[in-house]
Amino acid sequence: MATKANLLIDQGTTFVAELNLADDNDDIIDLTNHQANSQMRKWYTSSNAAATFTTSINTYSGSITLSLTATQTSSLSAGRYVYDVEIRNISTNAVSRILEGIVTVTPECTR
Repeated sequence: MATKANLLIDQGTTFVAELNLADDNDDIIDLTNHQANSQMRKWYTSSNAAATFTTSINTYSGSITLSLTATQTSSLSAGRYVYDVEIRNISTNAVSRILEGIVTVTPECTR
């Protein structure tokens, strides 16, 4: 079952979030041979993603970094979105959703 966490993105800014993954004993989760994917959509049923996060995995710290450029966040309309983060084991193709929630994009006035 995925952990729930909401994100706040300021339109027109660079967005970076680091997710530190640990098991129930607070041991770092081994992400060796894993790939992460994450998208946000206006609704769960939307055909097209509003944005696809760039993801990187640090196997040493058991963390995943999500990022969007300022250009990407500028193109987002202010408002509410949904997102999730999935990891895929490259060896077995097993996919797990590890995080999901709501993204709120706040409007910018500086252009």
